[in-house]
Amino acid sequence: MLDPWIIEQIRRREEEQRRYRDEQPSLEVPADNPPEPAPPGTYGNKDEPERGVAILNY
Repeated sequence: MLDPWIIEQIRRREEEQRRYRDEQPSLEVPADNPPEPAPPGTYGNKDEPERGVAILNY
């Protein structure tokens, strides 16, 4: 078993560390929600014209 003065010293040190962490400025980064997937059979935005594919053979 540890001596009482050692236990008290450990408690003080933990308290100082906690106080130091609480006083430090912090920046919260907002979490971006992932975009909702498009329903099957649709492509992109409704305002955009449909795009096609051109295959060229040389």
